[in-house]
Amino acid sequence: MMDLSVIIVSYNTADLIGPCLTSVIDQTGGDNEIFVVDNASPDGSAAVIAANFPGVHLIANKGNRGFAVANNQAITHCRGRYILFLNPDTVLKENCLSTSLSYLDARPEIGLAGLHILNPDGTDQESVSWRYLSQRYTSGELANLPGVIACVMGAAMIAPRETIFSIGGFDEDYFLYGEDEDLCLRIRKRGLQIGFIEAARVVHYHGQSERKSTSAEVWRKKVRAEYLFYDKHYRPETITRIIRAEMLKARWRIITLQLFLPFMKNKEEMLDKLDKYKVIKEELGQRKVSKE
Repeated sequence: MMDLSVIIVSYNTADLIGPCLTSVIDQTGGDNEIFVVDNASPDGSAAVIAANFPGVHLIANKGNRGFAVANNQAITHCRGRYILFLNPDTVLKENCLSTSLSYLDARPEIGLAGLHILNPDGTDQESVSWRYLSQRYTSGELANLPGVIACVMGAAMIAPRETIFSIGGFDEDYFLYGEDEDLCLRIRKRGLQIGFIEAARVVHYHGQSERKSTSAEVWRKKVRAEYLFYDKHYRPETITRIIRAEMLKARWRIITLQLFLPFMKNKEEMLDKLDKYKVIKEELGQRKVSKE
């Protein structure tokens, strides 16, 4: 069996997928394989890959099937001992893959590990979460899980193939956002730990596939994914507590942001936050009506 299968899900990153694939190919030998699943990118990403990287296994979807489904399409073909899930807007730093394989070979208790994510300027992106979303409102749902890491950033994470197959891959109810957190929690519920490979470094040009989405559109996807996660893993009474707290917070933040917006220098950042809390209020308002 080969050591590594690499899966990259592409959407509207034709200008970035080349450096990403080059960095992967430079670190993989003939005994490894690379899959790119393109979700019908209108920017011609699939054509760029086919023309410049003939050794890559390209799966060109006719529509945007989402992140989870696209990964699962490739997972079924993977033959490597380990599977690396990688965003197309990333570039691997030197020895990233060999370091990752050595880490997992020495730690059979790890069911999935995140790589060390860097901003383009070399500063750290948040690669590890120690708690799940709104975990402070839970009361027993997440007790006695193995390890101390809750989840890792989905831009670059690696797992034993057997682990991914045993849990059925990604949950396809998620379209975009939330899949990584859900995957990590399901792996921990199987008795395995989540790891972090600090020495395996990856540069991430964050959020490039969403460049053409409005702020409100992005926040709506995130909020819906967040509550899908709650529905799958939290008790109904926990979700009720979260909704009440988040609705109160959203109402207060909308009032204060609108009040102080005329006096703020960085209006773009403030408008993004305003979009966020307006979306939260709208989504939770609809959810509250649907549950009554």
